[in-house]
Amino acid sequence: MPDDVAAARAAAEEESAFSHPPVDPDAIATYGDHPDQVIDFYAPRGETAPGDLAPLVVVLHGGAWRAPYDRRHVTPLADFLARRGFAVANVEYRRGAEAGDSAGGAVSPGGEGGVGGGPVAGRWPDTFDDIAAALDALPALVRETLPQADPRRTVLTGHSAGGHLALWAAARHVLPADSSWRTDRPAPLRGVVALAPIADFTVADKLDVCGGAARQLLGGAVEFAERRPYADPALLLPTGIATTLVQGRTDNVVPQAVAESYADAAAKAGEVVGLTLLEDVGHFPLIDPAADACAVVVEEIAQLAW
Repeated sequence: MPDDVAAARAAAEEESAFSHPPVDPDAIATYGDHPDQVIDFYAPRGETAPGDLAPLVVVLHGGAWRAPYDRRHVTPLADFLARRGFAVANVEYRRGAEAGDSAGGAVSPGGEGGVGGGPVAGRWPDTFDDIAAALDALPALVRETLPQADPRRTVLTGHSAGGHLALWAAARHVLPADSSWRTDRPAPLRGVVALAPIADFTVADKLDVCGGAARQLLGGAVEFAERRPYADPALLLPTGIATTLVQGRTDNVVPQAVAESYADAAAKAGEVVGLTLLEDVGHFPLIDPAADACAVVVEEIAQLAW
């Protein structure tokens, strides 16, 4: 496909994904004192039998771990899931150097480069602190805030940088022994569905994914080497948790090679990871309720949750 045609299609996909207005949650809970330490909850829509509980989908948004890109850009996806019978927890977390901007309007992460004076990707260790704290607090918050949800049937999903965080959160029990984020046992998850995840930091760094975001997340060149064992999902295998990656073949933001490298690393570690490759699909249709690719995502989640 000619470069100009591919660029035009990618731009159209991005425009469609971010054309949906944000959807307010049914409830909001905090898991810490920082303004970004919040979780939006969406109750399952539609008729359910008395006493029936819905599977819980935990959503971790993308945006290259950068401050301008907050959880509101995935609220249409959260609503889409809720309308299909899921209870949904949409997690916010601290991001790059301009986290105070997170109260601003939802911004399309199409320009995730963050170079030339743009926002830095992530905060070490704050971003990881928050994901660990949110997941640890979630069962109690769900019982208090979203009684329609069944936390025993939880699927973790995330897009792009959020896909990385989903894979990382599911691997905390295999973190190095000196990690403060390490858990004694696997997370009680039905599985993980990672959408175009930044799943292998070595490959992402070589491809300069999102303007070197993975290297920025870990703090720089020296820190990148030192901290990868604590942060790179491709080094945290096997997890023993059912995992599926969903990836568009024409993704020019997080290329297919990143997901393939993670799947290969899993195989070498003795673990089978599902890899669903979607033809003629880029980065953003995976979170666009108007796109067929989003329906595929929901089906992958359903296969694990129900």
